[in-house]
Amino acid sequence: MSTRKTTLFYGLLIGVSSLAVGMVIASRLDLAPQSSAQTLTAPPMNSAPVTGALDAQTFRNVAKAQQPMVVNIRTESKQKGQDLSEFFGGGGSGGGGQAPDDLMRRFFGTPDDREPAPPGGQRPRQREQTTVAAGTGFIISKDGLILTNNHVIEDATKIEVSLFGEDNDQTYAAKLVGKDALTDSALIQLTEMPNHPLPEAKFGDSSQMAAGDWVMAIGNPFNQGWTVTVGVVSAMSRPFTTDGRTNEMIQTDAAINPGNSGGPLLNLRGEVIGINTMIFTNARAEGNIGIGFAVPINTVRELLPQLSQGKVIRGRIGLQMTAVPRDGYQDFGLKSRAGALVSQVAAGGPAEKAGVKAGDVVTQFNGRPVADTTELQKMVAATKPGTTVPLKVVRNAKEQTINVTVAELDLDAERTGRQSRGNERQAPDEQGQDSFGLTLTNVTPQVARRLQMPSGVTGAVITAVDPDGPSAGALRQGDVILAVNGQEIGSAAEAGRELQRVGAGRIARVLVWRDEGEVFVTVRKE
Repeated sequence: MSTRKTTLFYGLLIGVSSLAVGMVIASRLDLAPQSSAQTLTAPPMNSAPVTGALDAQTFRNVAKAQQPMVVNIRTESKQKGQDLSEFFGGGGSGGGGQAPDDLMRRFFGTPDDREPAPPGGQRPRQREQTTVAAGTGFIISKDGLILTNNHVIEDATKIEVSLFGEDNDQTYAAKLVGKDALTDSALIQLTEMPNHPLPEAKFGDSSQMAAGDWVMAIGNPFNQGWTVTVGVVSAMSRPFTTDGRTNEMIQTDAAINPGNSGGPLLNLRGEVIGINTMIFTNARAEGNIGIGFAVPINTVRELLPQLSQGKVIRGRIGLQMTAVPRDGYQDFGLKSRAGALVSQVAAGGPAEKAGVKAGDVVTQFNGRPVADTTELQKMVAATKPGTTVPLKVVRNAKEQTINVTVAELDLDAERTGRQSRGNERQAPDEQGQDSFGLTLTNVTPQVARRLQMPSGVTGAVITAVDPDGPSAGALRQGDVILAVNGQEIGSAAEAGRELQRVGAGRIARVLVWRDEGEVFVTVRKE
């Protein structure tokens, strides 16, 4: 072999050897780049109808087979609170009077590390408390992914999981993967694994469920551990509104109590068809009174790929909507009641920029007909932010198309804006009255500034609303009437005159200024 070839051969050999050694060293020192998070594929679901006879062993068999995939969740969170120990009999340097047991403490845990009471006469002081709470979840993958409720792990600084069949003191650390406030769902993952394989939940099809179907709930009520309760589906598609958006829930009379949150609701095949989330209660009972609610598993299953990436991305266009009046849809120029009536357009939002106005009725979104407000909300939420879509609206009985660019939903920003507007709201003085049970007065420059109205805008301020009148619930003190049935209002007298023209039993279409924006409402004259 020539000297040149020999040199080349050894050079290549040294290069390959160096690369191999480098990879080994990098892997041992954890210097190699980490792979990005993998998107979770939604688990398969069984859509076949649940059939077969119910016998004395049915519920026993479901419980035996499915309890192992249910986990107990313990969380710790930090929060600022007042040291109130001196108000409960504590005192002195070594004091330590215990606060009386109350509903909130029993539901959400007891603060740890209570400090001694401050010297007498001093005001309560702010201090950080550790709050311990318990909930439920269920395993959906062998690598330790667990579904639960968002409110179970919200603000948690520590998450621990207990597995079925193990000692109660044996816990495994877990971390938050992703959460979604609107569906109250969250995905966590074990960071410590047991020395045995993990069982996995099987998914049913919640759309196949109907009122009267048998169901079973498994959970950790009042931190009692794996508890089984049985009942039926009381109703499907119960609407619940969160941050102005409606989710449809499964109602059940299977006993659900504090601590059951995040646990599975199962069909007779032992398949998860819902995540137990909330209960109705009253002043006489702290726990179950036979009215519980679960998020349909189909809703959460569709979100799993996004939850595995950390958060759920939804679209928004900046509209508040209400149902088209049942007996007054003809007044809007509609042939049927289908559509979503725009009650308010968010300032600076996509809809306002596109030209949507309060009082419009949205009849189509991106070429698809809109049946009601809930359907439009679902369509918008499912649209990728940045997408421009056509909205077909009916305005003053005329149909037109408006192109809107969908933005990304930011719930925290929405909540902050609503809170600041609520803190600034003030009511003007009382004058005048009309047949709708309203007390009205003219808009003065001082009132306009107080309500932060645009310059040059006129109208009539509502200073009182008769709680037994037709306007109660639709209009409120501090609203400024800008238009009635399409007629602009310049004074309280004009507002009264236009309202008087509305026939008995007919609907008044009222545009008002509220919370620094225009809001459209309908009021039926008695």
